Amino acid sequence: MTAPPPPDLGVYISPAQTHAEVRRVADGQIRMEAKLDAILADQREHRETIADHEQRIRRLEAGRWPLPTIAALAGIGGLVLAAVPLLQH
Repeated sequence: MTAPPPPDLGVYISPAQTHAEVRRVADGQIRMEAKLDAILADQREHRETIADHEQRIRRLEAGRWPLPTIAALAGIGGLVLAAVPLLQH
């Protein structure tokens, strides 16, 4: 092991200190990667949920289209039934 340099040359950082700092940074990176993996997993779940909701909404919309048509036909039918007695006189 080398001796620390004389005090007039500036700040001395020992190899042990350097190693400890590198380990601290590496541990922080590992924690960030774990959090990122969890975020990505949540995002995948959200995408699947949104796709499911989109599919369900499309099915509901597809089932509703006859309702306005039936209402319009019922209105026309009522108008015709109301007009028949007027036209018979």
